[in-house]
Amino acid sequence: MTGNFDISRLYAAIARTNIAGDGTLQAGTQENKKRSQDIFYIGAKPALLALAVAMASACSTTAVHDHASPNLPTENPGELAPMVAAPQPAPVTLNPQHALPVQSQPAQPLQCEPQAPAALAWTRSGHEDLWARVRAGFQLNHDSNQARVQAQLNWFATHQSYVDRIVNRASLYLYYVVEELERNNIPTELALLPIVESAYDPFAYSHGQASGIWQFIPNTGKMYGLKQNWWYDGRRDIRESTRAAIQYLSELNRRYKGDWELATAAYNAGQGNVDRAIRRNRKQGKPTDFWSLQLPKETRAYVPRLLAVAKIVSNPDAYNVHLNPVPNEPYFHPVAIGGQLDLKEAARLASISVEDMYRLNPGFNRSATDPKGPFELLLPARRADEFSLKLEQLAQAGRTSWDHYSVKSGDNLGAIAMRHGSSVNAIKQANQLGSTTIRPGQRLMIPRSTSAAPHFAAVAPQRVANHHSTAPGNAKAGRHRIEHEVQAGDSMWKIAQRYQVSVKDLARWNSLSPRDAIHPGMQLALWTDQPPTSPEPSGALLPEQVRKVGYTVRSGDSLARIASRFNVKLNDILKWNPLDRPEYLRPGQSLTLYIDVTKVNQGLL
Repeated sequence: MTGNFDISRLYAAIARTNIAGDGTLQAGTQENKKRSQDIFYIGAKPALLALAVAMASACSTTAVHDHASPNLPTENPGELAPMVAAPQPAPVTLNPQHALPVQSQPAQPLQCEPQAPAALAWTRSGHEDLWARVRAGFQLNHDSNQARVQAQLNWFATHQSYVDRIVNRASLYLYYVVEELERNNIPTELALLPIVESAYDPFAYSHGQASGIWQFIPNTGKMYGLKQNWWYDGRRDIRESTRAAIQYLSELNRRYKGDWELATAAYNAGQGNVDRAIRRNRKQGKPTDFWSLQLPKETRAYVPRLLAVAKIVSNPDAYNVHLNPVPNEPYFHPVAIGGQLDLKEAARLASISVEDMYRLNPGFNRSATDPKGPFELLLPARRADEFSLKLEQLAQAGRTSWDHYSVKSGDNLGAIAMRHGSSVNAIKQANQLGSTTIRPGQRLMIPRSTSAAPHFAAVAPQRVANHHSTAPGNAKAGRHRIEHEVQAGDSMWKIAQRYQVSVKDLARWNSLSPRDAIHPGMQLALWTDQPPTSPEPSGALLPEQVRKVGYTVRSGDSLARIASRFNVKLNDILKWNPLDRPEYLRPGQSLTLYIDVTKVNQGLL
């Protein structure tokens, strides 16, 4: 298998390596990293250098094109911490137009036969905790006494619960990000950038339409090779978005001659903003380092926040912050699926929950993978072999295939079902339709596998019961209705305990007996004392797919235009925002929207 390889990375790895008296390899000190390449020619280093030269001689030059995009601030209330800039006020929203990068000459790394350079094994050795490996790859200067950095440190020191949530979420993806940064000879401080961007949340979404852990906006995502369509959004794909981010950060680093502070500032504000600030300072005879530039307020807090996170990771005890350990081993493993696959079926084959399937594969917008690829799924490493064996045993007839159909004038569900070899009930269930009413331009998922019918048939009675459960007699005063999809391992008792209701009530609300069996995929209606945190019409597969977004009305906006842009209903906007005169919107007016990030690009083909 051919992979990218840069001989300078191997040299750097050798320089970071000490050889103990017993011949074992150990991580080098910061002092070692700063030594010249003469270090390779003393002691035991010549042997390692010979290995590097031998590997280099087998390589051939191949051009690699950059495909990346800058990001915008993410709005994820309660999870993405506010930028704390001292003495600046709260961040401002950047114009997405300013974020378009300027293409430069692509890098030309070398191609080598080995799947991974030996340097990676050396870097991994001796680090059971991934945080130790992250620290070993730090290269940026953390010794800034800037008040802006101190303000960020103070914030983290008083928000331990926020740190815990980020670490828990990042533990799924951090190993892969660190591995890719090392492979591309990029400082591992950049593995902390998604903390600043998105709190390591793949479903993070901003009013500027930035999405994913690296926060790409749609236009630049497409410009740099991140596939986006009705089925799939590469901006949320962990591996694809990481590839794109690394390529763009590398390009920025070259543009600013190795200055990572300027490079990360440009990743946030866009190259245009940083370049203009540099030109302005040059004309005034001022320094052109990051700290001397007049940049957007968001960006003036962005780089200090990254440095503050790096300082905390370097020495958490010094800032009274606890970092839960993260194993220094892959959390997920890619598995080929050979074609389109229903994600619920995939979760069943892997013996994991549907939620976990989507958290590892957040790029998929629908309940099935894209029929045109990618044809791989990320699965917990411990489940990958089991999944592959079960997938091989799954008959082709058992693999649900899906058509993507746009409703035309004169269509009805019966005709569509007959044309695609499906059924009206199956189409209604796949698209969460409460009736057979459809409209021209509406997009539908059409299941074509005969094996899909039993699945939908099993779920259908529960959905009928759920509709009946909305009758006034089933709800207690002051309670709110929610739906729960039964997962593997669920029981009536467990679900009742989770939502603090009685098994008897749970059964009655769903026209079941307390002793009835339930199975994965069933939809159960519940009435709880807790108000819904997101709008019920979303139909999102995971709660975190629905995000509360603050939108500022622009000149020429209308409610219909805003609803169309974010793929929400006009009536829902009116429900979320008590507007005195909804026909009159004024520029600068603030609106609250609840957006299903998997459907916001539904209009893309």
